[in-house]
Amino acid sequence: MHFRTELTPEKLPALIQTDSRIVSVGSCFAEGMGRRLSENKVEVLNNPFGTLFNPISISKLLLTVAEAASGRPAEPDPDLFLERDGLWFHYDFHSSLWGRSRQELHERLQERLLDTGQALQKADWLLLTLGTAMVYRHIETGKVVANCHKMPGFLFEKYLYTYEHIQDTMTGLVRKLKRFNPNLRILLTVSPVRHTKDSLPLNQVSKSLLRTVSHELTVWQDHVHYFPAYEIMMDDLRDYRFYDADLIHPNAVAEDYIFQKFAESAFDNELRGFIPEWQNIRRAMAHRPLHEGSVSHRRFLEDLLKRLETVSAKVDVAQERMEIQRQLTALNAADPDASQAA
Repeated sequence: MHFRTELTPEKLPALIQTDSRIVSVGSCFAEGMGRRLSENKVEVLNNPFGTLFNPISISKLLLTVAEAASGRPAEPDPDLFLERDGLWFHYDFHSSLWGRSRQELHERLQERLLDTGQALQKADWLLLTLGTAMVYRHIETGKVVANCHKMPGFLFEKYLYTYEHIQDTMTGLVRKLKRFNPNLRILLTVSPVRHTKDSLPLNQVSKSLLRTVSHELTVWQDHVHYFPAYEIMMDDLRDYRFYDADLIHPNAVAEDYIFQKFAESAFDNELRGFIPEWQNIRRAMAHRPLHEGSVSHRRFLEDLLKRLETVSAKVDVAQERMEIQRQLTALNAADPDASQAA
């Protein structure tokens, strides 16, 4: 007897490897998945523009990055800078990107666009998470914005973007990114985070539009794939115990489960085997010794250093090795006799 419908995604036709280079862009779910990849030593540029929800804003920034490769400067939209409470923001970017002056913010955004372009041109994968088809248009400029930055509501018009416009926008983005980096594969997800402020019926319409467009892209573009994070949350984990207290965001248990499914679907055997090994090393590095400076503590660090040296053939652990070596050096300096005895 089964009490839930478990969703087991199919293996992707191409798989993420230990040495894959990844750029993640999109909603907070994209940031969470990117963080988990980075924690497992996969090279990730994680949500460089901050949290973005709608496909129009995501496409605009990625196209800005791609077009810069043809000689155009990667410039933030000059019409969408704003000042609030003595600080400067930009409607195309998340509020985590700000400046004390327009010039400071302009330079920061230029640098972020340049860094993203360089990473995307070398990347093997773009992880793209779409959050909502609801958009806010800045009435004065007539442009869709990514973030309203707590500005008054009368400055914006809110509406649901149509399927045709989303499809055209995303199709154009996928094609231009293919020209920009012919080796790039795109992995689409629809965020499982529910936008309840739009109302549950409109949230469902919004997610349906994004899911339909994602499906169409995978049908017609061989290098575009889909991972069913939304479906896993909605059907496999159909219970509020898998949500945070806000009843909107997946909790840590749900994120762990979805990442496990993601690994089974998207990782090659080497990466899947490496992750448990690396997690054991991470736990060892986080361990706080009961008897600091003892012979057993020293041997623990020496063993940990050997384990790091073993995995260094697969991933970059220079920083971790340096930290363990620093701790051993400090112990040896504090008690050289114990070092010789060991």
